[in-house]
Parts: sequence; C-alpha cells; structure tokens
Amino acid sequence: MKIALIAHDRKKTEMVRLVKAYQPIFKKHELFATGTTGGRIADETGLPVHRFNSGPLGGDQQIGAKVSENEMDMVIFLRDPLTAQPHEPDVSALIRLCDVYEVPLATNSGTAEVLIRGLEKHLLDFRYVAEEPHL
Repeated sequence: MKIALIAHDRKKTEMVRLVKAYQPIFKKHELFATGTTGGRIADETGLPVHRFNSGPLGGDQQIGAKVSENEMDMVIFLRDPLTAQPHEPDVSALIRLCDVYEVPLATNSGTAEVLIRGLEKHLLDFRYVAEEPHL
C-alpha cells in the first residue's frame, strides 16, 4: 500500500516515534511524505521515503492530487490543532479529498495506531477488492 505521512512542526518527533514503533509494518509498504517530515523519517529509520514539497510549499496539495488519482491508500497526518497554520486551506482540502475518495485518514497518533494495526491484519484491503470506486 502507498502511505502518506505528514506532520506539523510540533508533531514531527511524534511521527518519527510512530514510524519507529511500527517500522516492521511500514517497511512492507511504499512511504510518501512532505519535505521535512520525510527527511526526518528517512534519516532516523533508514526507510525509503518519497518526499514531496513541504506542506506550506504545496506538499499537502501534491499528496491530495495522489489521493484524487487513486494513487494513495492511507494518510497519516499528525496535525497540531493548537497552532495556526498558514496553509490551513490546503490541510482542509486534503482532509476533504480523503473523505471523497474514501482513503483512510488519521489525524492523531491514536487513530494512526489503529490504522497501522489494521494494515498489518489486512483490514484495509477493501481498496484492492472493491469492484469500482465509490464516487
């Protein structure tokens, strides 16, 4: 599966910890991330990560495009709800696209852990066995 990993500045360390904790699962999948988050994950885990631009420079939109083209299977976006983000419209658009295209989305570590464990047990395979996209 193709998994997008995004984290606001105050959540980047938390994202790295999450990926390290579930590294045996993540290494079986293709990882994509926004700029700095992807760099930290790659540097601190050794996992290959395709990096897009940073979020404020269009990375969220690049991932959103992949979602709309059915080229992303899951998004883990650790958001900082207590800090204003200059690219908040892009964040909202990405979340909306995940809803429209039925791409599983976690916006906090608790939900991310449930999705990751579901991934390990093949509970997200509906994206592969569905006869046609629900749009």
